[in-house]
Amino acid sequence: MELFKNFKDFKMDVLKEVGNIGAGHAATALSQLVGKPIDMAVPKVQLLSFEEITEKVGGAEELVYAVFLRVEGEAPGNLFFILTPEAAVSLLNRIAGIEVSSAGELGEMEMSALNEIGNILAGSYLSSLADFTKLSMFPTVPALAMDMAGAILAYGLLQFGQMGDDALLIDTTFMEGHDEIEGQFFLIPDPESFPKIFRSLGVPFDND
Repeated sequence: MELFKNFKDFKMDVLKEVGNIGAGHAATALSQLVGKPIDMAVPKVQLLSFEEITEKVGGAEELVYAVFLRVEGEAPGNLFFILTPEAAVSLLNRIAGIEVSSAGELGEMEMSALNEIGNILAGSYLSSLADFTKLSMFPTVPALAMDMAGAILAYGLLQFGQMGDDALLIDTTFMEGHDEIEGQFFLIPDPESFPKIFRSLGVPFDND
């Protein structure tokens, strides 16, 4: 039992390190994009079942903004960056310097800015995971939608077939001055990808 626990701890340590490095890369890229210092808190990293994802964002009927893209390469999967409408407005106002009064009034420029921020995060986390695993992983062009969380996840299923049973959640907190804004980054590898990722890190996935 202790061996099993140590195995689980080791897997989480590896994923936390991926999250930390990805957050550092993302903070640098976002700072360059908006022309001012942006910090990102040490992210909280969890492994979730697919069913737990919608619970994490407030339920299947919760209205959210989501940047969605496909991960291609040696460990394919689906990737979502999810924000509540309030977090999306705060991110645009405080981080991107774009004045928005209501989450329901985002125009083309605001949606484009959200999409670009999600794209930077995706690229940062994927490149850190690819560096760790030495696997080829790269994102497709992202799409941005505002809809109920359950509908957005279902769209991912329809677009790319059956997702895996497990998801990697990285709780991302942006900090600009004393302001904090939280978003959630979900990587849902295809069923065959998680074992490939962990084995490439020297972790015998069969034990889990």
